[in-house]
Order: sequence, then C-alpha cells, then structure tokens
Amino acid sequence: MKQNLLTISLIALTASVVLAQHTEKVDTATFSKIKKEEMSNSKVMEILSMLTDVHGPRLTNSPGHKRAAEYARSTLASWGLQNASIDQWDEEFGRGWQLKKFNLQMQEPTTLQVISHPKAWSPGIKGTVTTEVVYLDAKTEADLEKYKGKLKGKIVLLSAPVAVKPGFKPDATRLNDSLLLKMANATLDNSGNDGFFFRRPSGAMLQAMKLSYAKWQLCEKEGVVAVLEASPGSRLEDGTIMVSAATIPYPPDVPFDKRVRAQSANAPKILPQVVVSDEHYNRMVRLVQKGIPVKMEMTLETEFTPAANGFNVIAEIPGTDLKDEVVMIGAHLDSWHSGTGATDNAAGSAVMMEAMRLLKSLGVSPRRTIRIGLWGGEEQGLIGSRNYVKRTFGQRHDRMRPYDSIELKPAAAKFSVYLNMDNGTGKYRGIYLQENEAAGPVFRMWFKPFNKMGAATITLDNTGGTDHQSFDAIGLPGFQFIQDPIEYGNRTHHTSMDVYDKAIEDDLKHNAMITASFAWQAANRDGLFPRK
Repeated sequence: MKQNLLTISLIALTASVVLAQHTEKVDTATFSKIKKEEMSNSKVMEILSMLTDVHGPRLTNSPGHKRAAEYARSTLASWGLQNASIDQWDEEFGRGWQLKKFNLQMQEPTTLQVISHPKAWSPGIKGTVTTEVVYLDAKTEADLEKYKGKLKGKIVLLSAPVAVKPGFKPDATRLNDSLLLKMANATLDNSGNDGFFFRRPSGAMLQAMKLSYAKWQLCEKEGVVAVLEASPGSRLEDGTIMVSAATIPYPPDVPFDKRVRAQSANAPKILPQVVVSDEHYNRMVRLVQKGIPVKMEMTLETEFTPAANGFNVIAEIPGTDLKDEVVMIGAHLDSWHSGTGATDNAAGSAVMMEAMRLLKSLGVSPRRTIRIGLWGGEEQGLIGSRNYVKRTFGQRHDRMRPYDSIELKPAAAKFSVYLNMDNGTGKYRGIYLQENEAAGPVFRMWFKPFNKMGAATITLDNTGGTDHQSFDAIGLPGFQFIQDPIEYGNRTHHTSMDVYDKAIEDDLKHNAMITASFAWQAANRDGLFPRK
C-alpha cells in the first residue's frame, strides 16, 4: 500500500509541475512598462544616497537608523502607498549608540594616523589620553602572569597579528556559468542547511576562547584605557576594517542565549574597544616585539540613547478583489557603523523602495495587497522580521527539525510570498528555492523575460543569514535572490568600505525591475504562491 501511495504522490507531483509550467501566466506587457519607467526615470541611486550619504550609518535604534526610517516612511507615503508607518516591535531591543568624536594616533617612535574604528556600543574615554601600548603576547593563560600590575592606564593590543599578503585575486567577481549550473542541478539531498545549524566548538577552539576570556578579565581588573584588536579575518586588506558590536566577555561555557548583549539596558560596564586595520596593527605589534616603545594618543567620545523597542518600516499598495491576501517584498534597513551601510543593506532597501515606486507608476491596482517591509535589527539576529512575522503570521517554538511546534495565526492562510534582497550590490542571477520544489516552475516562468539579462538560475539550495528565513521558519514561502558577489564577501560586508561608491547602478536597476515584476506576478496570479 505504501509503495502505491508513493507512486501516486510522485505522479501527482510531476503532473503539478508540468501543469504549473503550462498555466503560469507571465504579464509581459506590465514588465515592459516597468522596464521603461526604470530605464527612463530611475530613483534607485537617489534613494541609496539618501540612506547612506545623508542617513548612514544606520545602527539599529541609533539616531541615524531613526532618521532613515522616517525618510523611508515619508517617501513611500509621498508616492501614494497606504498605511506607511513605523512598525514598533513588541519587545525591547536595547540602547541606541552613535560615535561623536574619535581619533587614534601613534606618536612614538613616529607619527601614524591609525586606520581604525570603535566597536558599536563601546564606551568612550574622558578627554584625550596619551599613553604607552602593551601587546598581550600570550599563548596560554600562564603567560598572562607577567603582565599583572603593568597594564593600568595603558592601551592594550589584545589579539594576535594577522597574516597579510599581496592580493593576486580580483576583489570583484560575477557568478560564472559553471557555478550557476551546479546550483541549478542541486537536489534535496545536497541542498544547503536552513540557517539553524549549530556546530560544537573543537577542543582547540575552546582553549582559544578560554584564553581570550582570561585576557579580557586581566584588562578589566588592571584598568586599561582601551583595548585594540586587529580587524577579523585575513580577507580584509589595504586598510579596510570589519567592525561590529563591542565584546562583553563571557566564559565559553555560558550559552549564547544567556549572555547580555552590548546594546542591552542591563549590559555591564565594559572597556572602550577599537578595531584597527591589520597592516597598522601588525606594525605596532612588531615594534613592541622589537622592544621599541610605542606611545599613542586617543580621543573617543560616544553617545548612548535610552533603551527602547525596535522598529520596522511598513507600507503597502492595497489590492482589489483579493486585498486580504498579501504579497511582501523586503530588506533590512539597519547596518553596521564603520561605513554607511551601502551594500549591506541600503542597496536592498533602495531596490525594494524603488520596486514599490515602479508598481505605483503603473497607475493600476494589483489583485492582492503588495506590502514592503524594511526591517530593523537584522544584524543582531533577524530580530525585526522575526518579530513582525511572530506578531502578524505566527511563530515556530523549536529551532531544529522536525519543525513540529509552529503556531500560525489566521493571516498566515492569506499570505502568498515574501521576496528578499540582502547580498550586496550584485545583479540578480536567479533565486534560492529553500527546498520548495513546487516554487521552481513558477519562478522559471517569471524569470523568462529576464533570461537574456542573465537571470535564469533556479536552485533547490537554501541560503541563510537574512530575513526570508523568518517567513520560511514557519512554513511561509520566503525567498532570497541569487546575486553576483561583486566584492561583497571580501570588501564591503560589514566593513568601513561599505559605502555608496561601491554600488553598481545598472545592477540595482536590474534588481528593482525583477522585484517589481515578481511582486506584480504574485499579486495577480490565480492562486496563492505554492508552499512546501
């Protein structure tokens, strides 16, 4: 009996796929209008400049983030979108933070303007301090004994130097045909994980974590002025630095969900923390190791704002006969703070806003409501989109398979699909299906008008780390586009070089056209988008 049922199921699945290919309609006339508007009257770079040059960076709950959110809300409303609002979460995010003044110079043995940036939610220091630099050169906890009583009032180099070599590979690349073919041939057996996979640290990693915790403890007890660290990862060279949140030291056996975050209202007092470019950091380490005294001058003024709930930006184009059913597009609005958050992710937010503008320019209404979500707190764990999904559509109580504790709200039954952008400035080349086989034929038809533009790859692979996961986690269709990497992974992601100049106008126009077209197709197709 089981074998017969399996045979029937496979026949039904094959039939449904073939049927979808033949019945899925493609509105090429509307696409032509969208393309004409984007090519002749694009606003995507203007939006990007406002989000970056004017309102960047946009660290969650910071003054810049709040200004950017209000700009997005008011701009969407000015285009005629309805219910444009600042969508408050039902949970507290924590404190806002911004950098007011910062300078770091090496004064001895020679003058050097150090390429560096404070970590988010780092405290400041009083006035300008000039002091000696100490490198904590310790391979074991026992090695730290020699530094006791010698660190008070000093600036400490905490991390090991980073190997920096000349770069023989180009920073910017596009996906080649062989890789796209491999993605297209992915099966359910070899598709990626869903972003909820956890790996236990190795023994060597645990020892490194224990040593790092001991270093932090020593610095706190001794009363150092500030802690400097090399920019993480060897991929960042030529003065580019990667900066995120300040460290609150914990023993490695404390679970991450039990740790207080730097933005939290109840965060403990921590040391001022600065990330330094690998080249300049390595130079200071070499000088100290040669026995040559290094003296530095430092100014660091930061500002905290009171802890508050986080927020998103929501607006919509109301539907007609199916207005209770919803199609969503979105991207995260927040960013890290050493750059202006251009490729991560003002690019995605600008594309989504531009897609909504393009749809309004059509002068007609979709059958289903098309809604945009610009999420906050993505960089701290997809908090904004997860909170919105929880409040609006439902939640999943477990984090590992089998997913048997999903609690849906009535609105979930009328949700169609969510489309996300968050992989830099690169053009769309296709889409990740998140193992939703039934979605493949639909997307294949929707991509047909864009095949000659290089967008055609459909892969069963999952991709993680961004806001479509919040929808996918409770069984709602949520998707992230495949994008050309350009230099996202090795130059702009979370770095000081994540700035407007790194965005590619033609790619963003390409993405806005596809997003608008897909949203329109989803809003006007005969049925809701197919689910897993």
